[in-house]
Amino acid sequence: MIEARPGRTRAMGMRSFSEMRLSSLLAFALLAAAPLFGCAAGNDRECTVGTDCPSGACNASGACVKPSTTTDARVDATDAETDGATDSATDDAPVTGCLPNKDGTITAAEVPIGPGLKATFRVAQNTTFATAGTAKGDGTRKWDLSGALAGDKDVLVATLSPAGTWWTSKFAGASHATALSASSDLLGVFQTTAAGLLLLGVVSPTDSLTKTELKYATPPAAIQFPLSSTSSWKTTSNVTGTASGVLSAYSETWDSKVDARGELLTPFGTFDVLRVKTVLTRTIGVSVTITRSYAFVTECFGTVATISSQPNELSEEFTNAAEVRRIAP
Repeated sequence: MIEARPGRTRAMGMRSFSEMRLSSLLAFALLAAAPLFGCAAGNDRECTVGTDCPSGACNASGACVKPSTTTDARVDATDAETDGATDSATDDAPVTGCLPNKDGTITAAEVPIGPGLKATFRVAQNTTFATAGTAKGDGTRKWDLSGALAGDKDVLVATLSPAGTWWTSKFAGASHATALSASSDLLGVFQTTAAGLLLLGVVSPTDSLTKTELKYATPPAAIQFPLSSTSSWKTTSNVTGTASGVLSAYSETWDSKVDARGELLTPFGTFDVLRVKTVLTRTIGVSVTITRSYAFVTECFGTVATISSQPNELSEEFTNAAEVRRIAP
């Protein structure tokens, strides 16, 4: 980001960069409605892992998740306290049930995307986790994110309708927005298309002299459908606008691919996932910052965990994470 000054320019501080780089991580916030998640009664476990269930998902109480066909996807006023949102006209819209077929391909019809959805994620920042996981001997991997990490806190993440927002007229085609980070109130503005989910820009929740309003000339795809083991995509785009009231201009390259399949354990349950690797390269003048992130995507729930690196991490598989989040009850 570059601040314009008479006769010179000045790069903004690293704190702003640190907040903004999380756009690569939470761009994968494809959230399932919380009421879709089942719960178990009693102490008898119906399942231990996702493969024990027809739905492919075993929750933390040992019950197979059984998605319903008419689920209330309401984000109520209590939930909205985390982001200042209010209920939209879609509060009571039914969400079509989804039954995973575990065929290794995730289609747009198998992922809930849009406004009025919510889920709880357990988030740890500046923590340690080995992204490589454990090889299972059959070409797949296992990642165990079910345990506690240092600094864990539960965060309710909601997808917000553009209706009535100060920025709605500035992002034609926007379908929804969602917070990009547990430590910042900045929102990512997204557009749902038949081929995937595009990031249109980043905004602050309110309009002011110190607002953030950044737009992508070519919106990068946070995810593309259908998603399979051979999926890959890449976008380079200029980003312009204001960041905290300062005129800004820089470029980003998003390089994404599905690089692994396996079993993911979370506090909510166990899932059969495809892992999407994204390398985000941000160029500001002669300064280049690289951030690596992983998103774990499953049928019917969407992204159930994400991990992002510290700036300029050299290794593809790393242990020093800037943020780890995984779905929780």
